[in-house]
Amino acid sequence: MDSGDVRRALDESLTLLHGAAAQGSWSAPAGGLEWTCLATAEHIAHDLTAYATQLAARATDAYLPLDLVVRPGTPPRTVLSIVAACGRLLALELDAAGPAATAWHWGPTDRTGFAALGVNEILVHTWDIAQGLALPWTPPPDLAAAVLSRLFPDVPPGTDPDAGRALLWATGRIALAARPRRESWVVKAARR
Repeated sequence: MDSGDVRRALDESLTLLHGAAAQGSWSAPAGGLEWTCLATAEHIAHDLTAYATQLAARATDAYLPLDLVVRPGTPPRTVLSIVAACGRLLALELDAAGPAATAWHWGPTDRTGFAALGVNEILVHTWDIAQGLALPWTPPPDLAAAVLSRLFPDVPPGTDPDAGRALLWATGRIALAARPRRESWVVKAARR
């Protein structure tokens, strides 16, 4: 995975969510999460920033002690602009990092791992927000398949004919016909 995948996931998400920025209740729970739709969008921005700064710093043994804080009362449209900015920062850092660059995410993780982490955050949390706002949306199958391949080696290929649904299952969002909803999961971005 690479910066183009991050940009595409970001475009998919923002196209959907900008259309809903002035409608629906962004204070509603996001899917099965305890967070509101607005807090979930803020979380996407936070994690994209964390991935970009980890890789930019080439942090080797822990996450940098920083948090993105969105001021209370910020409207959804502005939060989505923050998400866009944070996603673009990650994409720029992925482009700037050389092929040998690594940083810590539960072990040494290369730029493809950080790209996959970013795409995963965008896709699954966009789905969460879409559920809270009653918007029909499933992660694009090709992006979801790439995330599954890079971050979820324990998920067998063909878990579901729709890789978007398989990603939602892998991250505990849905049950599949032959598979109950997962109660826990771990992404494996580090290259050991």
